[in-house]
Amino acid sequence: MNEALRTTLRKLRLSGLADSLDVRLQEAAGNSLNHLEFLELILQDELRVRQDRQIGRRVRAAAFRELKTLEDFDWQFNPSIKKKLVYELATCRFVPRCQDVLWLGPPGTGKSHLVQALGYQAIKMGYTVLYRSIFDVVRDFLHDEAFDGQEKVLGRYLKPDLLIIDDMGLKQLPKRSGEYFFEVVMRRHETRSTMMTSNRPLEDWGKLIGDVPAATAILDRFLQRAEILTLKGRSYRLKDRAGRSKEVVQSEREQEAEPSAAAATKQDGPCQKKGS
Repeated sequence: MNEALRTTLRKLRLSGLADSLDVRLQEAAGNSLNHLEFLELILQDELRVRQDRQIGRRVRAAAFRELKTLEDFDWQFNPSIKKKLVYELATCRFVPRCQDVLWLGPPGTGKSHLVQALGYQAIKMGYTVLYRSIFDVVRDFLHDEAFDGQEKVLGRYLKPDLLIIDDMGLKQLPKRSGEYFFEVVMRRHETRSTMMTSNRPLEDWGKLIGDVPAATAILDRFLQRAEILTLKGRSYRLKDRAGRSKEVVQSEREQEAEPSAAAATKQDGPCQKKGS
């Protein structure tokens, strides 16, 4: 490919096509491809590059805490999780239906991993996603309220096809949190999908938010068409810590045994010498 053609492709913003053109020309010559087959190949290359870039932009915009996938999840550690139901959610059919999803369970059982993995799956299927902890939500509204920008931040929460709100129930929320939370849930109700996680049972939400009527109104709307998944079991985060604790105990026992063994050897020495 000559430089003039390369420059033209760059100006047309066909960088994906430009990067693969030399290889495709050789492939076309080696396989005797006709013009239509060759054109289809190079356009597929350009489309693939654009799709990858779009996914990258949407992943950055989603602001995931970590990029997680379902393939990375340790299903054997917590076999009580309904894998079939999770993969049903991974089809993302609930998103265009504007259905909601609520994950309940103690910390460390995999809720955050799974919701971020499902968010990434939704992005790959062409949807826009925003991931925030409940503390991020409240902080965003409190900050923008001080600068008279509440409508701007509300727009950010209303726009994505899927909003993921994580970490509900870790600690009590600041005053007026119920107002902001209710506004988001009410405005998205039956117009967009929202996915939430909670470490505490639903009856505790009034205390956590500090506003029982607001909590009741939030749950009344959110649970109307929500899929509820309850996770049980041990904390995955404590698994490695428990393993390390066992190693430490074993190491300490071995260290305690070494001086005893050394002392025994010292005492046995003269006896062995005498008997020889």
